[in-house]
Amino acid sequence: MQTMIVIDVSIVTVALPSIQRDLDIDQSRLSWVINAYTIGFDGLLLLAGRLGDLIGRKTVFIAGVAAFTGASALSGLAWSQEVLIATRFFQGVGAGLAYAVAIGVVITLFTEPRERGRALGLVGFAQAAGASAGIVLGGVISHAMSWHWVFYVNVPIGIVASALAVRLIPRDRGLGLRAGLDVAGAALATAGLMLGAYAVVAVGPHGWNSPHALVGLASLALLGGFVLRQATARVPLIPLAFLRNRTLAGGNIIHILTTASTVPFTILIALYFQQVAGYSPVDAAFSLMPLAIASALTSLTLYPRLAARFGSRSLLVTGLTAVTCGLLLATRLPTDPLYAVDILPAITLVGAGSGIVMPAVIATSMTVPDLRDAGLASGVAATSGTVGDTAGIVTLTTAAAAHTATLLSGGSQPVPALNDGFRLAFGIAAALAALAAAMASLVLRRHAPLSTSVPR
Repeated sequence: MQTMIVIDVSIVTVALPSIQRDLDIDQSRLSWVINAYTIGFDGLLLLAGRLGDLIGRKTVFIAGVAAFTGASALSGLAWSQEVLIATRFFQGVGAGLAYAVAIGVVITLFTEPRERGRALGLVGFAQAAGASAGIVLGGVISHAMSWHWVFYVNVPIGIVASALAVRLIPRDRGLGLRAGLDVAGAALATAGLMLGAYAVVAVGPHGWNSPHALVGLASLALLGGFVLRQATARVPLIPLAFLRNRTLAGGNIIHILTTASTVPFTILIALYFQQVAGYSPVDAAFSLMPLAIASALTSLTLYPRLAARFGSRSLLVTGLTAVTCGLLLATRLPTDPLYAVDILPAITLVGAGSGIVMPAVIATSMTVPDLRDAGLASGVAATSGTVGDTAGIVTLTTAAAAHTATLLSGGSQPVPALNDGFRLAFGIAAALAALAAAMASLVLRRHAPLSTSVPR
């Protein structure tokens, strides 16, 4: 389920041209096929994570899987742009419910360090390689079948995931709603996050001078009200002491910076393949396979072996250094690349580094003294990851487009101008990854393993 949720965004992105032709969607509204999902997903993560602690992570997970699966079927059946955008919103809500508690389920199931390392390696693989796999699947399905199947493919997987969850995940009673159901705080957090997601995705195409930027200010005001509410509520949704945990706070900031650099890279390099190097969509999809393979090898084999011995800080610094080097290599990509010489080293380094970084940053973000708060920590970690990748995509694509437009207005040819825009974006991504590595080195303690306490 974790893999499918991550794949969903990129697989739909690849299918957008087919969706636009079939449903006759205006270019100005096409992005809302993605944006509606993003708003529903981002807005529910924090609340869903806390609900997992209160009413049971298994309950919230199964509800999310069911909602995601049903909305996927309806998205595949969509006969108009309005129906598709609406079902995509509810698909995002279901994905947010399931995704927010998934890591919490893993953390509470696996308390022995080596077992937990292997489990987090699988989670890291799902997150680091999911976007690449989505691009490959999107290209193949859109080419061989139809866009409807990028949604239908979720249905059997969701049914199997629900059945396995009912059977295999132990029932957890939760703390009860009275232990932390701050309705006002939940409303402020959810509205603030949804408006924030809307502002980020809307400002990109319209610019910071547009009225959409005012929505961002409203989002900040609501989130500020949420913080004040948590400081005064008798039973807060998120105790402020929770966020004063140095390792947890540092891990989430590193998570934001990491996803802001690695997720946009996967999207931009796929665009580079097609718009600059001249690859077909299918060729571009398969050209990303080494990134996914490198990520799989490091997250599934290296991370479990190294985590207990060296700790998250050392692995984060090492992995982020590899990601930074790969992104710096990408800033040198020419308009007529040789794949083995120019492209392969860059995407392999980014993939290998991501495979180590993602499980390590998840482990760091889940450092809680009491695993009864694992759902809340999971929701916070999921929120930081999605904030990072959404903001990173908008920032880097906007920077690339603006630089390209400037060069074109100055008389540059289209392909070199596009290439320079991509290279600027890769440079910004490298700076973000380097900043994350510096934070890991300076903020995190040398060896801070996760708590192995079990919920009472």
